[in-house]
Amino acid sequence: MSEIAATTPVKPKTNNKKAFTDSSDKRKQASIFNFFAKKKPANKSSTTSASAAVASPPNSSTKNLDAKNTADTSLSSTIGKKNVTKQPQPSLKKESIVAKSINGIEELESHLETPVSSSQEKSDDDQEGLASSPLSRNHPTARRKVNYSELSDDDEEEEEINFRSKKRKQAKVVDSDSEDEFVPSGGEDNDFDDDLEVESASITAVDELNGGDIVMDEDDEAMVLDELLDEHDKKSRSASEDENDTFVAEDGPKRVSTKSQSQKPKLADKFRASSNYSASKPAPRQPTKSKSPEKSFKKQNEERYQWLVTIRDAERRLESDPEYDQRTLYIPSKAWEKFTPFETQYWTIKSKMWDSVVFFKKGKFYELYEKDALLGHSLFDLKLAGTGRANMQLAGIPEMSFDYWASEFISKGFKVAKVDQKETLLAKQMNDRVSGKKETKIIERKLSCVLTGGTLTQEGMLNNEMATYCMAVKQNTNTDGSNIFGVAIIDTAVGAIRLLEFNDDSECTNLETFVNQIKPKEVVVEKSNLTSLAQKIIKFNCATNSLWNSLKPETEFWDEDITLEELCKGKYFEAKDLDDRSHWPKILVEYSENKPIGFSAFGGLLWYLKSLNLDRELISIGNIEKYDIYKSISTLILDGQTLQNLEVFTNQFDGSDKGTLFKLINRAITPFGKRMLKSWVCHPLLKVDAINERLDAVDGLLNDGNLLEILSSRLRSLPDLERLLSRIHAGNLKVKDFAKVIESFNNIKKLNLELVGEYGSIDTLPGVLSKFFQSIPSELNSAIEEWENSFDHSKAITEDLLIPEPGVEKEFDESNSIQQDMEKQLNTLLRQYKREYKSQEICFKDSGKEIYLIEVPNKALKKIPKDWVIMGSTSKNKRYWSPEVKEIVQELMEARERHKSIVENLKSKLYARFDKNYLLWMNTVKAIANVDSIISLALTSESLGQPSCRPSFIDSTRGQVNFEELRHPCFVGGGVSGTKEFIPNDVQLGGENARLGLLTGANAAGKSTVLRMTCIAVILAQLGCYVPATSATLTPIDRIMTRLGANDNLIQGKSTFFVELSETKRILESATPRSLLVLDELGRGGSSSDGYAIAEAVLYHIATHIQSIGFFATHYGSLGIPFRSHPAVRALRMAILANENSRNVTFLYKLEDGAAAGSFGMNVASMCGIQSEIIDKAEIAANELEHTSRMKKNNELANLSESGIPLGLQSDIAWLIRGGLSNNSGCIGEGSRIYDGPVKETVLQNILSMVDGL
Repeated sequence: MSEIAATTPVKPKTNNKKAFTDSSDKRKQASIFNFFAKKKPANKSSTTSASAAVASPPNSSTKNLDAKNTADTSLSSTIGKKNVTKQPQPSLKKESIVAKSINGIEELESHLETPVSSSQEKSDDDQEGLASSPLSRNHPTARRKVNYSELSDDDEEEEEINFRSKKRKQAKVVDSDSEDEFVPSGGEDNDFDDDLEVESASITAVDELNGGDIVMDEDDEAMVLDELLDEHDKKSRSASEDENDTFVAEDGPKRVSTKSQSQKPKLADKFRASSNYSASKPAPRQPTKSKSPEKSFKKQNEERYQWLVTIRDAERRLESDPEYDQRTLYIPSKAWEKFTPFETQYWTIKSKMWDSVVFFKKGKFYELYEKDALLGHSLFDLKLAGTGRANMQLAGIPEMSFDYWASEFISKGFKVAKVDQKETLLAKQMNDRVSGKKETKIIERKLSCVLTGGTLTQEGMLNNEMATYCMAVKQNTNTDGSNIFGVAIIDTAVGAIRLLEFNDDSECTNLETFVNQIKPKEVVVEKSNLTSLAQKIIKFNCATNSLWNSLKPETEFWDEDITLEELCKGKYFEAKDLDDRSHWPKILVEYSENKPIGFSAFGGLLWYLKSLNLDRELISIGNIEKYDIYKSISTLILDGQTLQNLEVFTNQFDGSDKGTLFKLINRAITPFGKRMLKSWVCHPLLKVDAINERLDAVDGLLNDGNLLEILSSRLRSLPDLERLLSRIHAGNLKVKDFAKVIESFNNIKKLNLELVGEYGSIDTLPGVLSKFFQSIPSELNSAIEEWENSFDHSKAITEDLLIPEPGVEKEFDESNSIQQDMEKQLNTLLRQYKREYKSQEICFKDSGKEIYLIEVPNKALKKIPKDWVIMGSTSKNKRYWSPEVKEIVQELMEARERHKSIVENLKSKLYARFDKNYLLWMNTVKAIANVDSIISLALTSESLGQPSCRPSFIDSTRGQVNFEELRHPCFVGGGVSGTKEFIPNDVQLGGENARLGLLTGANAAGKSTVLRMTCIAVILAQLGCYVPATSATLTPIDRIMTRLGANDNLIQGKSTFFVELSETKRILESATPRSLLVLDELGRGGSSSDGYAIAEAVLYHIATHIQSIGFFATHYGSLGIPFRSHPAVRALRMAILANENSRNVTFLYKLEDGAAAGSFGMNVASMCGIQSEIIDKAEIAANELEHTSRMKKNNELANLSESGIPLGLQSDIAWLIRGGLSNNSGCIGEGSRIYDGPVKETVLQNILSMVDGL
């Protein structure tokens, strides 16, 4: 035999590349040459000519190979005997070799059935050279292709798609935009020698070698070419090819070959081209430096995407420009010209959503490109495909994981844009065929919505049962410094919009209260509209990680005129013409006519919702009402500062709800019940009758366990109906959830009937429960009966299928009948095949998108006709489509696609019909939410332990509270402090006792705890809950106001003393005789003299003129001296046992009469472990300072008045003489909110009592 040789030069190895030495790698590499080996022909010359294969020149040596492996590597090996006559041999181009995937090499060898003699085996030296080939599959650092198999419907038994058919259809270069699976290539982690490029000629050569063409599947979900091309080869494309093209191969159909196996060797004749190569004098090949696919990719795209290097907005402003709009991206016109259709589709959307993470739907996956892909990779380690589709870096996720990954990005503060396919590939082909228009390459995609932290609507993404608000706010500042605020808020999960316009003081007190009540997650403002103080208040009191959106005046944040115009043109509500507002919500009409600032705020919110593509589904619900911050006529007012100081919703330690009042009482069963309960906590009741009705209901539930169990068991079965009703209106609720909604309302109907059967009538239910059940619309029963038999509920819940009852929808029934007829035809054919081919094992199987594949066992293969198309195979059988089956299946798939459209239309019609009764459903939900809140109060009352009691209320115009053995309800024994028991205290304020308690005591003696637990007990009582005390008697309190601790506010730019005085100012302006006030440590933010003077003046004014009840805690020990004879002030202290020698202090946590002997600061310092030397020096200094202060005070009093008359009393007498007994300017009661006859009478009594005390 003659020796045949050829050399395939390879890119020089770089220093960081390692040679391959694994034996398995060598064998796989060697298989390439075995593949091209031919049987020995009879004619020697013809053998020499026909056996062109890859081989080494006879003079190549192992030494040369070793040297080239590390420097200028040339792949060389020898096949056949060494004494073969040298002849010119054709040189097989490297591209032809690369085009073969190692995946399919061994199978393709078996097709050729070329025996390899022992003389053709490689030597060790040859194998060592082969091991370094870049074609070696088992490179130790090679990345595997990632395939999201969780969506695969393929049979696990199916091992591979049959590659053994001889005929393949020609691969085509296309702009891939099909319903494909996301398969990232190796990316930058691939260590192969990436200098080889796949050209069109090489692909053709491989196709011809296999004896036919390769079919290009538009739906490249299971690409056969992935089995033929290695990952790094796929990434590299010839410069002559379009940059955005990708090779896609169809995983079906391949016809059974009619040629005999003996013809297979002739396939290689196509490679017998002559060559100028001389084996004796091989042409020297200079090593060339070639670029990796990643480098080529970057180089190509540096030119195409140069505009991404220097980012500009749509107006071409740089990022450093103060007016830069981060939402838009400038793309030059030349770039648009070079885009493929898919790139044009993507960048059209992304350029308007530059600040959002855009999830682009591709078949069964959502994909991220360029900036978004890099972001996902850096934040969440999403796999990057460096040279992905359309020449853009990409990362992909399965569609079923969208909610999770979108939530992850949103939790990091990003907006998420969701772009969905509006048609399937099959539907597109059908539509194009029907319309007769030219078929386009791109599937239609549109922006579905933009999701943000404050505008989530999907149930799967909402991880909080409480309301999440997006707030639009506008400010108008008056010349006197006061403000008018217009605010519009929305809870997008339920579609509830609330509007308000209110006046506010220069400190924005009402704004702070409002923001504290709702804690918005997202804020929309007009650029340069809010004052610095308003901005700081909002940012300081918003939810954590809140979003801030600044809109352009008028063009984005609409004024009242543009808002009205857009509302009319938007046709959100039914109207005869643009001027018809008869179906508008009443509050919207009122604000459009009389509240321009509030209506403009609604305009800003409307524009923002429109930009998120959420306006239609949320505004058209019509759930728009007025929000009242205080509801002062019927509720207890809790301002923002009080909510913070009392830790009602969040604690001051870490901002969570641990240890808060709401955490204690939030025992509601349903999510909408919990949201209702929070509204109750923000606005406790004020009217005695309403409070007692709630308490009667709580008593009834506590005393009747059967009633509590009936209500609780029914409510546990209810989903979040309030949010689901919003989704029904939007039309994007799953069928199974729709069925649950109907089932839930049916359960509410059954609950009503059960209560009537158990108690005879709804009217006999205790307390307010009867009112709540009576508020359920009487039309509920008839409305729900209409839906009980409208469709198959069991199928809907278990399989998420909407199947109407026969006769309800004619179009649906006809479509169903057509599909059933086709399925019967297929089953008839199957029975025919079983008889004809005498095999009962023949059956139908589905594989991915291929349905009704005829699975034939191997023993029956010989009987299969030649015109059957093979679609796949396993070790035990093969799968086919017969011509008859294929035709019917195609029709069936189109029928199913049409049926899918019919079902979607049917679902929309059903949802719209259900939504017509939206008010009926919502009123029912509100009634059940109120019932749930009562259950929560009952469970809370039961959990308080003993002693606990029902509070008693006195209807009076003067405030009074009387608690015996009161405990803090939020105390948990054995907590962080390790304390197991709580020491109860008696609290008496007002009535027969002094209205104000002047509380002094040592540091850490429990003063703040007494102050807080008194306020919390009042809130519980007025909510209609039991109180942790042996007895509780009080008048309804109209307002709780607090000034606790000494904290600055750096975010709002306020010092400690400024914060103290601001809070005190609010108290003095707003308090009434029915208010409960708590002031702690007033004055310590300033100097001793200033602080003392302010504390004395404020205490006197509250006690004498405002006449509220409450506590005034202080460390000014001498503050009680001027008030010894004041009838409204009572000296109180926290009891302790102090050892002066050891400086140990025992806190008794007991409230008692009298003034504290001191603050015992040195004792507390010793308990904290401060060195005794420092404490001794501090004590000496404190004694001297205290003595000096007393002497100075005595001298001041002597100079002011020899009789020592308190300064407050002197001031009152002077003002009384000058201005009279009034709260007008310049009078004695100036600034007091209420100054009626009873108040004036009490003022005179106080003055006379103090005079008598002198």
